[in-house]
Amino acid sequence: MGFEFIKKLPTPDEIRNQYPIDAKIKALKEKRDSEIRDIFTGKSDKFLAIIGPCSADNEDAVCDYLLRLRKVQEKIADKVLIIPRVYTNKPRTTGEGYKGMVHQPDPEKKPNMLAGLIAIRKMHIHAIQESEFTCADEMLYPENWRYLSDILSYVAVGARSVEDQQHRLTVSGMDIPAGMKNPTSGDFSVMLNSVVAAQGSHRFIYRGWEVETTGNDFAHTILRGAVNKHGEAIPNYHYEDLRLLYEKYSAKGLKNMATIVDTNHSNSNKQYEQQVRIAREVLHSRAVDTDIHNLVKGLMIESYIEPGNQKIGCAPHIYGKSITDACLGWEESEKLLYTIAELC
Repeated sequence: MGFEFIKKLPTPDEIRNQYPIDAKIKALKEKRDSEIRDIFTGKSDKFLAIIGPCSADNEDAVCDYLLRLRKVQEKIADKVLIIPRVYTNKPRTTGEGYKGMVHQPDPEKKPNMLAGLIAIRKMHIHAIQESEFTCADEMLYPENWRYLSDILSYVAVGARSVEDQQHRLTVSGMDIPAGMKNPTSGDFSVMLNSVVAAQGSHRFIYRGWEVETTGNDFAHTILRGAVNKHGEAIPNYHYEDLRLLYEKYSAKGLKNMATIVDTNHSNSNKQYEQQVRIAREVLHSRAVDTDIHNLVKGLMIESYIEPGNQKIGCAPHIYGKSITDACLGWEESEKLLYTIAELC
C-alpha cells in the first residue's frame, strides 16, 4: 500500500535547457502555428490532416514515416495541412499495458520516466529537424505539458481525460490548438463544457505554483465515437451528428467554433480499414452543407508504415507496425491524403 518515491525528476526548464531547440526550429514552429491558427479562425480554408501512428514507439520508424508524409505534403500544400501524430503518451482503459514512450523508451523494458522524458523530447526535436513538421501529441499528464510546450503545434485531450479539471485548466494556458474529445459516453455537453472551460481564464495550482491563464481561444472539439451501456460502439461522424454538434456549439457562443473528426476508435469500432470510408463520408457532409464545411476543420487518422498492429515482443518484430491500436498502412494512407485534397 502507499507510494514509493523512486526518483526526483528534472523540471521542464532543466530538460529544455539540456535539450534546447535552435532558432530554425523556433521560426518553423512560429510559422506552422500561425498557419494552423488561420485554419481554426477561418482565415485559411485549408483542411487539417492530423495523421500518424496510434503511439510513437520507435524514433527511426517515426522519422521515416514523417519523411514520407513530407513528400505528400509538398504535393497537396494548397489544400491540406498535415500535422503528424507523434503520440508519446498512451492512455489505457484499465491502466494496464504500454503507456507510451514517456513511460517506456524501450517497450520491452521496464518503465523509466526520466529516460522517457528525455527520449520524447529528443524524438520530437529529431522529427522536426528531419521533416520540418511540428507535431501533435496527447496530453495524458497535464504536469508534463511544459516538457514539450516549445515544440508541439497541436495537443489532444482524450475521452477519459476530458472531464478532468486539471486537463481543462491546463489547456486554458496553451497558445496552440487543443482538441477536447467527446467522453466515452458520447455526451456532447461534457465535451462542449470542456471547451468553455479551456477557453476561459483560470487561477489554479500547477507544478507547485499558483498560476493564472489567459484562456485558449483555439480549444475545440474532437468527435471520436462513443460506447453504449452494452460496450457497443456508437459512431458520431454522420451528417446528423455534425448538424447536432453545430447547433449545440452555436448555442454556446464559443470562439473559433471548430471540430476534428477522429476516423478511428469508436467511430470505426477499431476497424482501422474503415477510416477511408469514414473520411469520405465526412468530406461529403462538409461539401453539401456550408455550416458543416465551416465547422469541420480536419480529420484525425491512425496510420503507420505497415497496416494493422502487432504485440510487444512478438517475433519477428515488424518495423513501422503499431504496437497499440491497428493503423492504416502507408499505401492506403498516401491514397487517402490525396483523396482528402481532392474532395476538401
